[in-house]
Amino acid sequence: MTQTLTFLGLESSCDDTAAAVVRSTPDGNEILSSVVAGQTELHAPFGGVVPEIAARAHAEKLDLCVEEALEQAGIGLDGLDGIAVTAGPGLIGGVMSGVMCAKGLAAGSGLPLIGVNHLAGHALTPRLTDNLPFPYLMLLVSGGHCQFLIAKGPEEFTRLGGTIDDAPGEAFDKVAKLLALPQPGGPAVEAEAAKGDPKAISLPRPLLDRPGCDMSFSGLKTAVLRARDQIIAQYGGLPRAKRADLCASFQAAVADVLAEKSRRALREYLTSAPQHPALAVAGGVAANTAIRASLETVCGEFGAQFLAPPLRLCTDNAAMIAYAGIERFRAGARDGMDLAARPRWPLDKTAPALLGSGKKGAKA
Repeated sequence: MTQTLTFLGLESSCDDTAAAVVRSTPDGNEILSSVVAGQTELHAPFGGVVPEIAARAHAEKLDLCVEEALEQAGIGLDGLDGIAVTAGPGLIGGVMSGVMCAKGLAAGSGLPLIGVNHLAGHALTPRLTDNLPFPYLMLLVSGGHCQFLIAKGPEEFTRLGGTIDDAPGEAFDKVAKLLALPQPGGPAVEAEAAKGDPKAISLPRPLLDRPGCDMSFSGLKTAVLRARDQIIAQYGGLPRAKRADLCASFQAAVADVLAEKSRRALREYLTSAPQHPALAVAGGVAANTAIRASLETVCGEFGAQFLAPPLRLCTDNAAMIAYAGIERFRAGARDGMDLAARPRWPLDKTAPALLGSGKKGAKA
C-alpha cells in the first residue's frame, strides 16, 4: 500500500518565490497550502526579469513563504516527511537561494532533502491533480521551455521534440514589448487578441514544412516586428484595432504550430499503444485559453484524453515541486548537503541538446 507522505516544497527558479505543503495518501493528493510571492512590480521597469534582482528577492522572501505555507497547512516541521526544492534548471541565483534555504531546513529538522527538476514538477502535475497513470504525453509550454515528452516514470522521460530557439512564453513577452503592452506578456497579448481578428495579418507557421516535433518561434516574433513596422509606416502610428489584430494573428500562429506538432507527437506516442492515451499540458502558456482549445480539439481527433491543470498550477508554484519530491522519495531518491544548483538540467538525458542554445549552453 502507498505510504502517506507530507512534503514541503520550495520553488525559486525564475521570478516567483513559492512554498507549499502537499500530502499524498493512498486515496489521492491534497494541497494543504500554496504560497506564491510574485516579483512583477520589481521587474516591470526593466521590461523583463533581472536575474540579480530576482535572486535577492528570493533570498528575502523564502523564509516568509515557508512560514506562511506551514501556518496555512496547520503543520510544523515535525509534521513533515521531507523537504523538496527546485535544484534546476533556472536562473542560477534564484535556484541557489532555494537550495540553500532547503538545506538549512533539512539540516535543522533532520528531514530528508530531495532536489527536484523544475520541469519534472510541471510534467508530474497531472499526477498531482488527476492521478494520471504513466505513460502519458506531456507538452511543457512556458516562458523558458517548450518540449514534448513521454512521461514514463517520475524520472523517466523521452523527449520527442522541442523549440530550437525561443520558447512560446518568451515570444509572447517579446511581442508584448514590441507592441507596448505590459509584462508579463502572455496575459496581456491574450487580452488584446480577444479584441482582434486572427486572420487579419498573415504570419508564418515555422517548421510546419519539416517533419518531426521540433518548433521555432524566433522567426514568428520577427514577422510580428515587420508587420508592426509596416502598419506604423502606413498609418503614421499603431492604431489600437491593428494592435489587437496583430496580437490575435500572432496567438493564432502559435496555437496552429502547437496543434500540428501535437498531432505529430500524438501519432508517435500512440505507436506504443498506451492503455489510456492522454495529452497533458503544463507551464505558463498552458493558461492561454485559445491554445488550450486548439489542443483539446487535436486530442478529440485521436480519441485521447486532454488534461490541463488549474490555472494556478500552470504557472510556477511549489505544490508541483513538493509532489515531484514525493514521487522521487517513493522511488528511493535521497539528496545530501552536496546537492548542487543547476542552471541547466535536461529531463531526457539521452536526447541530443536542442539547437539555438546560445553562449550559455543547450536550452534543454
